[in-house]
Amino acid sequence: MSLFKARDWWSTVLGEKEEFDQGCLCLADVDNSGNGQDKIIVGSFMGYLRIFSPHPVKTGDGSQAEDLLLEVHLRDPILQVEVGKFVSGTEMLHLAVLHSRKLCVYSVSGTLGNVEHGNQYQIKLMYEHNLQRTACNMTYGSFGGVKGRDLICIQSMDGMLMVFEQESYAFGRFLPGSLLPGPLAYSSRTDSFITVSSCRQVESYKYQVLAFATDADKRQETEQQKLGSGKRLVVDWTLNIGEQALDICIVSFNQTVSSVFVLGERNFFCLKDNGQIRFMKKLDCSPSCFLPYCSVSEGTINTLIGNHNSMLHIYQDVTLKWATQLPHIPVAVRVGCLRDLKGVIVTLSDDGHLQCSYLGTDPSLFQAPKVQSRELNYDELDVELKELQKIIKDVNKSQGTALWPMTEKEDDLKVSAMVSPSFDSVSQATDAEVGTDLVPSVTVKVTLQNRAVLQKVKLSIYVQPPLVLTRDQFTFEFTTPEMTSTVAFSVYLKRSYMPSTLDGNAVVSYSRPTDRNPDGIPRVIQCKFRLPLKLICLPGQPSKTASHKLTIDTNKPPVSLLSLFPGFANQSEDDQVNVMGFRFLGGSRVTLLASKTSQRYRIQSEQFEDLWLITNELILRLQEYFEKQGIKDFACSFSGSMPLQEYFELIDRHFELRKNGEKLEELLSERAVQFRAIQRRLLARFKDKTPAPLQHLDTLLDGTYKQGWEETADAAISHLLKTCLSKSSKEQALNLSSQLDAPKDTSRLKKHITLLCDRLAKGGRLCLSTDAAAPQPMVMPGGCTPIPESELEERALEQDSAELFTNHRHLIAEPPMPEVPPLQGVLE
Repeated sequence: MSLFKARDWWSTVLGEKEEFDQGCLCLADVDNSGNGQDKIIVGSFMGYLRIFSPHPVKTGDGSQAEDLLLEVHLRDPILQVEVGKFVSGTEMLHLAVLHSRKLCVYSVSGTLGNVEHGNQYQIKLMYEHNLQRTACNMTYGSFGGVKGRDLICIQSMDGMLMVFEQESYAFGRFLPGSLLPGPLAYSSRTDSFITVSSCRQVESYKYQVLAFATDADKRQETEQQKLGSGKRLVVDWTLNIGEQALDICIVSFNQTVSSVFVLGERNFFCLKDNGQIRFMKKLDCSPSCFLPYCSVSEGTINTLIGNHNSMLHIYQDVTLKWATQLPHIPVAVRVGCLRDLKGVIVTLSDDGHLQCSYLGTDPSLFQAPKVQSRELNYDELDVELKELQKIIKDVNKSQGTALWPMTEKEDDLKVSAMVSPSFDSVSQATDAEVGTDLVPSVTVKVTLQNRAVLQKVKLSIYVQPPLVLTRDQFTFEFTTPEMTSTVAFSVYLKRSYMPSTLDGNAVVSYSRPTDRNPDGIPRVIQCKFRLPLKLICLPGQPSKTASHKLTIDTNKPPVSLLSLFPGFANQSEDDQVNVMGFRFLGGSRVTLLASKTSQRYRIQSEQFEDLWLITNELILRLQEYFEKQGIKDFACSFSGSMPLQEYFELIDRHFELRKNGEKLEELLSERAVQFRAIQRRLLARFKDKTPAPLQHLDTLLDGTYKQGWEETADAAISHLLKTCLSKSSKEQALNLSSQLDAPKDTSRLKKHITLLCDRLAKGGRLCLSTDAAAPQPMVMPGGCTPIPESELEERALEQDSAELFTNHRHLIAEPPMPEVPPLQGVLE
């Protein structure tokens, strides 16, 4: 703790429960008053923009009403604010505000007031850019050596640099190997962008290299780029600092020397503009922000560093010159001129404490009170130690059971969901894209009943695409116990491919206040519901032949399909229906057959991916049927080889579609600028009503093939093979790449899928516990026998069934498949 505290000149607290970060504070003469007095510009994550000009009557005064020049709510969260020459045709200063999906540039002006309320200030939007990617931070400067204006560079969350030449978008480039965005700064002396990558190294990129590199239509380099058609983005220099960086600042107090300051998690570095280390300083406390602000002697630079001990340290190079105590932990620090007082230190905390202070020598006269000493009773300590050891021993025996009993979440809130037995009289599927079929919708009601006072209750509904909801978010306020709230929404199929499951999930998050935590302890409770099969499927004509077939064996007598699927067969037919057809919305057909004597069922279709949903519904309905009969030992099994070849055909099909999409993007990128100009002119003519062709053009220009399924699935399977399914310590020592690169083909992925199935068949388990470590033998058979179409085939099959289906059998539920992204939806 410092002996001296920062002298409070002016302070205020911004809003209520608002959040701020290092980019939310800026000092500049934003209204172009010309008197050399800075204004304090603050933006918050709640979307509030405030501009202050402090006028304290005496030192230490709080904020007065006239100190706030402007407060406006911009609705979107504000990530960063900067002031510069951002408007063409003028060298006046303008305010740039960065949102997550938008960049706005405003002019700030004041009008002289004739009454006691003083001057009036307002902002005017000069222009804005809608961003195609989520922004992280930005920097500005005279890129390329331009005179009299500033350009803006925005870094997206996926590592793309987007350069804006004031009102126009210039280009975008992906930083090579980018995984997570880091701090970004611009050096005018070397005309370079400097950042710290997720590899924990400082990287410098020349603006000219960025400008002439190949356009950033996708993250991965194509083979043509590697062969030299177009210049690759090459780093100018790198320096490994071994830690993540919090901020970067470029300092140049003369035209001959510039320094790059990097604030790390434990050190701060000063680098030359060619990447060589000038000096570094190991910090005693975890830093929160910094600012190199002046040079008081030749060859040295003063730096302000705030830390999480609410301290502000002033260094001259590596020498600590002063330490002062702050009333809060600063996340941003600036130095400016306010009311003719030069060198005012402005700090901002993450919860909105804004303070203007200066360094002084008022000592802190607080003295810690003396602690009353007492003799230790060693006998009591021994008894307490034995009790604690007994508790620890009991916990170890119970293998990790909770030490303290926790209140059941069901005691706080009861959640139930009910699916309507009939469809909506008026379908809510107004935007369905399923061809000529009439798409129905069904209503689901979710009821919440609380037994205690709850805060911040939020209900979120989830279903598998392409199923969509008319509404998926609800909020509640349970101010008194025993309140009941019911909400309703509709579900329907939007597109013509099948969802992976018909199960839905209602998740409720809330906070329960306690005596020690009035804000509440966060908790989550969920309730699942199951949608009807007829929501996506209609009765269809059975087919005797199909390209893909799947046979399910059971240990119980066959059940009539009419009993399992009421409503999907003609009621005039015999109760013992053993064949049934299904037609999915969009045209796909599936046939289900039940053997009369052999306790087997067959699902067949022309498309392999259509088999899953009916297969899953068959198993679920068989389980429910026998549970109602009081039979608990019912089991399903699959005899046959895993249909990997059909699955691999789907993967190859998707990969070809993806490659074709990437080629289309390359063609569009060559004419993207012309297309954008044409689109703007057409939109100006049509004004608010955008024709469908223009919407399709915008979709093509944005690109729809930037996410690849193959690399995500391969990474997930490789992780399983490296951890719980590894056969040796050598495999566990393999390092997986932290970057997902586009594969040349699907051979590696298919090899890993085959290896995964092989190890699961030999007893591998997707679990790292000691109980599941012991291998359990399991045979993966190589044959799959069809259900006979005639009585003669059936009798012949029964003679061979003992050998075929007794020795080669595994349960449908074992082993569980790894959780990888679904492929079917991507194919559509």
